[in-house]
Amino acid sequence: MSDFKKATAPREIQTQDHNAIDAQTGNIYEAISIIGKRAVMVGEEIKQEIQDKLEEFGVSNEMLEEIFENREQIELSRFYEALPKPTAIALEEWLSGKVYFRRPESDDAEK
Repeated sequence: MSDFKKATAPREIQTQDHNAIDAQTGNIYEAISIIGKRAVMVGEEIKQEIQDKLEEFGVSNEMLEEIFENREQIELSRFYEALPKPTAIALEEWLSGKVYFRRPESDDAEK
C-alpha cells in the first residue's frame, strides 16, 4: 500500500515531459498503461480507506430519518476531497521510480 496521504502530486493539470515518462520503459504507451494500472490501485486504496472510516460513523435504520451534521464526517470528506487525483499520485510515483513493473514476456524468455 502506498502512503497517498503524503503525496505531493499537484492537484491541477500540468504538462509533462514525455521523455521523462517513457525513460524507464522506452515506450510511452507501455509507461502510460503501467501508470494507469497504478492509478486504479491507488484509487481502490483510497476508496477502501474511506469506506472503512465511514463505517465508524455507521447509522442505524432508526436514525436514518434524523438528519444531523457530524463535524468529523465533514472534516473527513474535506480531507479526501483535497487529495490529488489517483492519476496524479501514480504519475508522481512513476517519475520518482517508486512503481515496480515487470514484463511477462521477458520472464518467459528467461526460463
